[in-house]
Amino acid sequence: MMLWISLLILLGLILFVVELVLLPGITIAAIGAFASLVGAVAWAFVEGGATMGFIVLGIVAFLLIVLTILCLRPRTWNRFALKTNIESQVQPEKIERQVEVGAQGITLTRLAPMGKVQIEGQIYEAKSLDSYIDPRQKVVVIGYDNANIIVRITDPA
Repeated sequence: MMLWISLLILLGLILFVVELVLLPGITIAAIGAFASLVGAVAWAFVEGGATMGFIVLGIVAFLLIVLTILCLRPRTWNRFALKTNIESQVQPEKIERQVEVGAQGITLTRLAPMGKVQIEGQIYEAKSLDSYIDPRQKVVVIGYDNANIIVRITDPA
């Protein structure tokens, strides 16, 4: 009898920790933990009487409080936290250093108002300020906007 009650309590505590740490929210683990722990306490009341039932209830309540405190400590969550700094960038070098104002290129896609341009053999994201520019049009760099090049058409024929 005590072996089965102990196994039910152990299963309930494992499911409780899984629910608290890995799967927060009302999930199958929470329902399973609740059912296991209530089942163990009820079984203790039925098989062992009131004294045994209250002892098991006290043990379960104590273990739940201890596990909750252990799982919610900041030190516990620091073990799961990412401690690596990410130093990489989407664009490793500023666009102003790569392409000069006045450089000429050709559109690869339609700029409506954003698209791709090829300047000096490199492909960049570009923006047209005043109008849409069709593919294979000659453009000139007139400025920068964050990581984008601002272009305009060179010969609007």
